[in-house]
Amino acid sequence: QVQLVESGGGLVQAGGSLSVSCTASGRAFSTYVMAWFRQAPGKEREFAAAISLGGRNTRYADSVKGRFTISRDNAKNTVYLQMNSLKPEDTAVYYCAADRSSLLRTVPGDYDYWGQGTQVTVSS
Repeated sequence: QVQLVESGGGLVQAGGSLSVSCTASGRAFSTYVMAWFRQAPGKEREFAAAISLGGRNTRYADSVKGRFTISRDNAKNTVYLQMNSLKPEDTAVYYCAADRSSLLRTVPGDYDYWGQGTQVTVSS
């Protein structure tokens, strides 16, 4: 069992930067693929980024590629999402998720554990 808690959301102007983090409790954080998803009002939850067990491999949605960076610190049981050049359309609740497989998957239903989410709002 893994419990995930996100933090670091907030309000930022377009073009600005923001970092969110997700800390896991429970065992064996390093055995989970970690990912960030986001959900805007009235829209389905969508994939943003994923990172492999050791952090060597990453995968990004086209909409965030080149602007967002996912990273992890297994010693701290934490995964991060650094968001730069933010746009109003990045406004959403951001969720971290953990997957027991070793694949960098993009479908929410493939993930086993979820955090409660943190709000990111980008003003124009």
